[in-house]
Amino acid sequence: MENLTGRLLIAVPREADEVADDDVFDRSVVLLLDHSGDGAHGIVLNRQLEAPVDAVLPGWQNHVTAPGNLFQGGPVGLDSALGLVSMPGDGETIGLKRLFRGVGVVDLDAPPPVVMPEVAALRIFAGHAGWSAGQLENELREGYWYLAEAEAADAFSSDPGRLWEQVLRRQGGDAAWAITFPDDVSMN
Repeated sequence: MENLTGRLLIAVPREADEVADDDVFDRSVVLLLDHSGDGAHGIVLNRQLEAPVDAVLPGWQNHVTAPGNLFQGGPVGLDSALGLVSMPGDGETIGLKRLFRGVGVVDLDAPPPVVMPEVAALRIFAGHAGWSAGQLENELREGYWYLAEAEAADAFSSDPGRLWEQVLRRQGGDAAWAITFPDDVSMN
């Protein structure tokens, strides 16, 4: 399979008995940060938490893109944080690492005044999503995900609660029809 780094996974609606109440992947949009033969790593973009950033990372609150809360990036490593940034230009800066196109990560141990002049947007995620070798490919074959191109604004959407609908709508076809499915697709 081709390398899917930088692409979006959009969760296909499932029947209520297939979804746990706390399923972070239900109607989620996942940005794949890395994909290789060894597996995949990504973050869920549309699971805003109640906690403000300063509750866990003092000094970063004034630098995050609205809304200013933490996001749950996935079910793995919930005790760790990842700062996703939009990095205009081509250069590298101490404390920032470009992943693909204009998307990168920030070293959250770096002082914000050092890195923020090079950052256009910042969102902080607790945890991440991970797949072992072949696992994501199997999930794609089994129809758990729609695959889509990411747009620059997706990771920093001002309305993350509607991101799933917005991304599906721009796909058109069968994917766009998924927006009309009720929360319990068995009721469809």
